[in-house]
Order: sequence, then C-alpha cells, then structure tokens
Amino acid sequence: MKKMIISMLKSYQKGLSPVLHDLGVRCKYEPTCSEYTIQAVEKYGVIRGLIKGFFRILRCNPFSKGGYDPLK
Repeated sequence: MKKMIISMLKSYQKGLSPVLHDLGVRCKYEPTCSEYTIQAVEKYGVIRGLIKGFFRILRCNPFSKGGYDPLK
C-alpha cells in the first residue's frame, strides 16, 4: 500500500504538477506538499502520513505565508 501511494504521488509530480506550474499554480511551501506527503508516508506509514499531508494541504491557502516547512 505504501509503495502504491508513493507511486501515485510521484506520478502526480511528474505528470500534472509541471502542467499546473506552467499555468502559475505553485506550492508556496518548501518542500512541496506532494514531497512533504511522500516523506510523511515513508516516515509514519500510510494512514498517519496521508493525514499529515492532508493537513499540510489545508494550510496551503491564500492567507498563509508559505516558506520552509519541513516534516517533523
């Protein structure tokens, strides 16, 4: 399951993310939300990692500053 989730996220990074980037849609955090989620899934497992990734995406809104936000 972990490999499948990571594979899906990497497919997003290689396929859809560059297209969105060209349209001006960019993640304001470093590492990006998808990379953060990959790291979280690798470190904490599928369920807890996806939950951490979900809350990271919720923080990525027009009212947040963004910036460097590593996985803890």
